[in-house]
Amino acid sequence: MINWHIRKAELKDADELQECMLLAYSEYEDRINVETLPPLNVDYKDEISSFPVWVVEVNNNVIAGLILSFEEKNASLANIAIHPDFQGKGLGKFLLNFAEKEAITKGYSDIHLATHALFTENVLIYNKLGWVVLDQDETKVYMKKYLR
Repeated sequence: MINWHIRKAELKDADELQECMLLAYSEYEDRINVETLPPLNVDYKDEISSFPVWVVEVNNNVIAGLILSFEEKNASLANIAIHPDFQGKGLGKFLLNFAEKEAITKGYSDIHLATHALFTENVLIYNKLGWVVLDQDETKVYMKKYLR
């Protein structure tokens, strides 16, 4: 098992977090132009300043990121991405559980996300972990998980 460490992101993590996100989403380049995805068109310094953001490290290297959004009525998983070298090792499930605990701690009874409609394997994983599809359009699948 890999010995990873999760912590709140700091501004100094922005470049490494962006690189991790790009590598994670590059897995989908055969399906879509990943550079046009909203998570890749953001300034990660702004994200870290504006939202709860966590990074996962192995040997002081960022290998995953989690960005949450807490609004008046909704808790949302804004972005979750894992470096390709560390996918399939339980880190995604760990991060989803972490996000759920954060939402529960803040008093939310559910958490939302949107994923690309062509990321069908992600939809299946989320379904398996208790998420339900609320809606779908040409590009996105909107999902929700009840926490209580």
